[in-house]
Amino acid sequence: MNPHDVILRPALSEKAVSLIDAGKYAFFVHPNANRTQIKDAVEKVFEVDVVKINLQKVRGKTKRMGRYAGTRPERKKAIVTLAVGQKIQQLEGLT
Repeated sequence: MNPHDVILRPALSEKAVSLIDAGKYAFFVHPNANRTQIKDAVEKVFEVDVVKINLQKVRGKTKRMGRYAGTRPERKKAIVTLAVGQKIQQLEGLT
């Protein structure tokens, strides 16, 4: 799988932005990607060293429009811990 296909987009919630100070970055990743693929993708795309990866499955919420009900798609989130002193420059202005 191409590294740019593994990382879909950064997670920009309030909690995810507060983790940047601790050297942790949150990304939404491809649902079938494993830890090794995520680590390789982050290291190639952003040129940093990854120490640890935590994965979370984000369940899709049920939404209603009148009498019709549907669900948002399920997603996978990866919280990536970088080596001490390293930063991702593209996401640095968020804090």
